Amino acid sequence: MERHFDDELRNLKQDILKMGVFAQDAIHNSVESLKNRDRELAKSIIENDTKIDRLELVIDEKCVDLIARHQPLAKDLRFITVGMKLNSELERIADIAVDIAQRVLEIVDKPLLKPLVDIPKLTVIAQSMVKMAVDSFVNGDVELAKKAILSDGEADKLRNVITKELIEDYMAKDASTAPRAVQLLLIARFLERICDHATNIAEDVIYMVQAEVVRHHPEKL
Repeated sequence: MERHFDDELRNLKQDILKMGVFAQDAIHNSVESLKNRDRELAKSIIENDTKIDRLELVIDEKCVDLIARHQPLAKDLRFITVGMKLNSELERIADIAVDIAQRVLEIVDKPLLKPLVDIPKLTVIAQSMVKMAVDSFVNGDVELAKKAILSDGEADKLRNVITKELIEDYMAKDASTAPRAVQLLLIARFLERICDHATNIAEDVIYMVQAEVVRHHPEKL
């Protein structure tokens, strides 16, 4: 029975890892569709979201089933409950990628307002944080979880730089740029929200491994 339970936990890990890959791909492709003015790629992100939604339901059902049948305690129980929360966070991240794709469709036929420099940088940070958060869960790696959390400050700063430039250098000087600038502002905001979700995952991983709550307690990092 114990070996069977361990096998099921490993299968759950693999499903969550797959969910993480789907979310990372959605982030990457959403910004690629912006960079390349690729309408079809943006549409594919929206269409593929149903596949991610289905996997979320499968993972949730597995978690509930594991708890009901095995009544795990202590670390195993934390692993499964954190897995459920992580699953939900990843589904929300994928939803945000859909939000980005929808914003891209709003401006895909219009010239880019400015060369894309900082938004791709913020995208790299978001992808990296999601990967670190998911890997920290799969491997029970507290130090990697802390690294993900500490990256969030860099994401916030970059989002602020993007916001300041679009408002002060474009919208304030030429109101006609507002429709395109607003979409880029929203995309930057969405990417920063993805980083927040990755931070939530990493904080839950620390709780899973150490039974210690670090959310709202940065001094514990």
